[in-house]
Amino acid sequence: MADVLTAEAVRDGLGGLADWTGDPAGISRTTELGSFPAAIAVVDRVAEVAEELDHHPDIDIRWRALTFRCVTHSAGGVTERDLELARRIDDIVRSAR
Repeated sequence: MADVLTAEAVRDGLGGLADWTGDPAGISRTTELGSFPAAIAVVDRVAEVAEELDHHPDIDIRWRALTFRCVTHSAGGVTERDLELARRIDDIVRSAR
């Protein structure tokens, strides 16, 4: 099982991630896309990456706005897996703009 990161490690990890906030209990970011279909396309791409990593974010869809929340539930907090997933989500969002 992956180790839960300390508050300092989460802060350090978030330093390289635009628009992400959080603490050892979970990290999240909200982004807005140009249209509902564009937002759903991002969700589809994130789903593919999540399957590849076998690590799945919580996703809230509100028209064009997407909120992603990452936490390793089995570990009880944020792990390196969550930071990696966040980086991959950022890459997908960036390429969709």
